[in-house]
Formats: sequence, C-alpha cells, structure tokens
Amino acid sequence: MSIAYPLEQTMRWFGPDDPVSLADIRQAGATGVVTALHHIPNGAVWPVAEIAARRAMIEAAGLRWSVVESLPVHEAIKQGGADRDAALARYRESLVNLAACGLRTITYNFMPLLDWTRTDLAYELPDGARALRFEPVALAAYDIHVLGRPGAASDYAPAIVAAAAARFAAMDEAARTRLERTIIAGLPGSEESFGSADFLAAIGGYAAIDADALRRNLILFLEAVCPTAEAQGMRLVIHPDDPPFALFGLPRIVSTAADLAALFEAVPSPANGLCFCVGSLGVRADNDLPAMIRQFGSRIHFLHLRNTKRDAEGNFHEAAHLAGDADMVEVMRAIRAVARSERRAIPMRPDHGHQMLDDLHKSRSNPGYTAIGRLRGLAELRGLELGIAALEPREEALA
Repeated sequence: MSIAYPLEQTMRWFGPDDPVSLADIRQAGATGVVTALHHIPNGAVWPVAEIAARRAMIEAAGLRWSVVESLPVHEAIKQGGADRDAALARYRESLVNLAACGLRTITYNFMPLLDWTRTDLAYELPDGARALRFEPVALAAYDIHVLGRPGAASDYAPAIVAAAAARFAAMDEAARTRLERTIIAGLPGSEESFGSADFLAAIGGYAAIDADALRRNLILFLEAVCPTAEAQGMRLVIHPDDPPFALFGLPRIVSTAADLAALFEAVPSPANGLCFCVGSLGVRADNDLPAMIRQFGSRIHFLHLRNTKRDAEGNFHEAAHLAGDADMVEVMRAIRAVARSERRAIPMRPDHGHQMLDDLHKSRSNPGYTAIGRLRGLAELRGLELGIAALEPREEALA
C-alpha cells in the first residue's frame, strides 16, 4: 500500500562547517534542508549570489532548501530604535532576493537579544545519552550573582533566590564560566554572542520596553514586511519563545494561544504565519498543543517536532521525540488533519536530538544538533506518521 506523506521531512544544517554533512542528512531519509546564511551579519542584506550558491550546494547533494531558518530580525526593529526604518528596508530587500532564488518559507523570531536558552548543554540521561536542559535556579544563579543585573532577585520567587545563592556558592570559577557561556555565548543558529558586560549593557536597551511595547514593535515589523512577502508569494513564520516565559527581565510575547491569536488578528495578511514548535510551546502545561494546531492550522507552514519533559521545580529537558510531556500521537494526528484538509505539504524537522552512541565521543558537535539523535527522532516521527496514515481510512470509514 502506498502512503502519501503530507509532511515534508527535513533536517537543519548549519552550512559547510556543520559537523553533520549534507550526505548525512540525505542518508537519514530527509528530502529537505532547513538552513540560513549564518556567515552574514545580523541585519545585513542577503545577496542573491550568496543565496543562489547555497541553494546550488544543497541541490548538488540531492536535497532541497525547503525553509530558511532564520532570517534574523535586527534589535533595532525589536526595540523600535532610530535605525528601524533602515533595518526594515534591508529585511525587505533580503526577502526579495530570497524569493528570486525560489525560497518562499522564512522563519524568524522576536525574542529580545537571545535565541533559545538553556542552562546545561550536556545533561546526562539515565541511559547515558546527553540532552539540553533548563533550570530556573541555574539561570537565577547566573542572573543575580554572575551577571549582576540590577533588581534581578525581584524577578524570582524567594525559594529560587535562596537556592540560586547556594548553587553559586558551590560553583568554582570554571563552573561559573561554563554557565555563562552556556547561556549567552552563542549557540548554533543564534543571532548574537555576548560576554556578560556586553549582555548587561544590551539588556539596558530594553529598559523602557515592556510586553505591550514589544508586541507593538512586532506588529509594526509585520505591517512593514508582509506586503513585500505577500507580493512574492512568501510565508513569514514566527518561531515561539523558547522557553515561553520572560528571561532577564526581558519580555516574551509569542508563548501562548492568546499571544498567537492577538498577532494574527492584528496582522491578518496570509504572509503572517507560524512555525509551530512543539518543544517550545510544550514547556507550558497550559498550552493545549493539538487544540492550538487546530486553531492556527492555516497559519502553520513549518513544524519543529521535538518533546520536552517538565518537573515540579520548573526544570525541563529535551526528551526523546515520542517520550516527553507532549502527546506526539495527537499532535501528529492534528497536523495531518490540517495538511490533508488544506491539500498541502508542511515541512517538518526533528529538533534538539540527544547526543548518543558514537556522537558522544566526537570532539566537535553542535549541542542538540548531532546526527544520530536527530536520525532517531526523524525515524520515530516517520514511523508515527506512517502508522497514523495507515489507520486514517479505517477511522474515516467508522466515523
């Protein structure tokens, strides 16, 4: 029996210097690549020649450049600063250049200063594999005692403040430096890389920007770039906040169903779309993921299928793709229902795989983006989709 896949299977690739090669990605069974021009500074125009060269490289490996992840939004746009108009003009120019090279799905985020944030990049699991992990106490230890952000302690519950003080006191200088680098020194695909002094100064640029102001700046950004994207037949897909709550006193505004509903109501352009990240949104227990997929299905043009496991202390780590708090079976059912009803393929990728097997012994790897952990994730997701697809005709006949 032939089963059609409404989901296009892709993997993220960080360019020619990525330890995971295009050949590795093709051998994993993916047909598409998700990547960006990471060597171009944040806010600069992406030239047609550079885009075309990267696309040719991918296609020569027998793959397709399916999604741009990401075309970064400059801080001047997020802050609404004096350079915003010039930054918006450069962003629109990059969109036109991407469209000229046949790229139509563009991911971005609107998180101030930092991309995805974790406090441990090598958390050891019971089976010996390693995962990414976030601990509020570790973040508070850095924020209060290493970064020294004024008023930081008032942003945490008293129990976390006390635990953070004890954690900091027990850390030697190497451990403190490692925590700093983990949180702010830059990760694969991140937009910025800081030292603590620079980061503290950058936080000051948001002193007068609360959640409402940041949301207004996001709406202004979309109002400025969506007409260009729409004219080019493009979809801009926003990645949710990761994690989906405020960090370092900086607001985050793409964390809940209410956030998304307000955004799509404010800017109804069909170019205003969503990258549905199960892992990011799943960190919040109050996010009903299948319901959100049904609510925003027409806006979803890209999927990050990963899973996280929470605990009672507010910690979470990257779980196996089918083993976290998110019910991936129901998530996959909801996604397939959208793709089938709208008769379109949606690119998806496994995300933040475990470091495992031979990848544990390699001297160079990108945390969360090793080959074998993502291969396992893609295989599990492919099998899950195949099983659900096989059951659908029987379920529809019984309905």
